[in-house]
Amino acid sequence: MRHREYRSMAEINVTNLVDVVLVLLIIFMISAPLLQSGIEVDLPKTKTAALDEQAEGVVLTIDKKGGLFINDVWTHLENFEPNLDKELKKANRSSVFLRADSLVPYGVVVEIIGRMKAMGIEELGLITTKDEGKKDKKQ
Repeated sequence: MRHREYRSMAEINVTNLVDVVLVLLIIFMISAPLLQSGIEVDLPKTKTAALDEQAEGVVLTIDKKGGLFINDVWTHLENFEPNLDKELKKANRSSVFLRADSLVPYGVVVEIIGRMKAMGIEELGLITTKDEGKKDKKQ
């Protein structure tokens, strides 16, 4: 009876590993833009530098239809204060960043800001986009 001799294989086949890594890379490239805020908002443009949206705090969004979102979760205006207070406590933060669509009436934004001030929120940031337009020339 012959004994088979088994030798250890010192090579690693990386072809399958490369295939898996490339598929994962494609999945992440497609899904990464979707991980950003899912609420469509056309922010007002200003000449000053825009506020960093990645700063620490609760993000409050008002879309062009008047929908109110606290950290991308829709809330009714009647439940606004308790829901915002709950999110602030959960995040252990005291600052709120307001993202309002440029088509939202001024009165709606002022009402929301007034409600936040009545809650005692003093740290309020307004998120805008930087206006990249040409500077006006005086003639």
